[in-house]
Amino acid sequence: MNEMQEAPKPVKELGYEQCRDELIEVVRVLEQGGLDLDASLKLWERGEELAKRCEEHLAGAQARIEAALAASETDES
Repeated sequence: MNEMQEAPKPVKELGYEQCRDELIEVVRVLEQGGLDLDASLKLWERGEELAKRCEEHLAGAQARIEAALAASETDES
């Protein structure tokens, strides 16, 4: 949890795996409890940003796969 106590790297600069791993840690810490309300809210907000970024990465990957499949079908025609 030490990474989140320091200034965290901006979410937009994180790759999918980094976002996913940090999101897992955020969920673990929130489930563990023991944080004050302000710290919990900040961590929740970070988790929301991480989840959104993960979705963006996955959507981009899906678009690349669909483009590759479409190009493959065009080449076969």
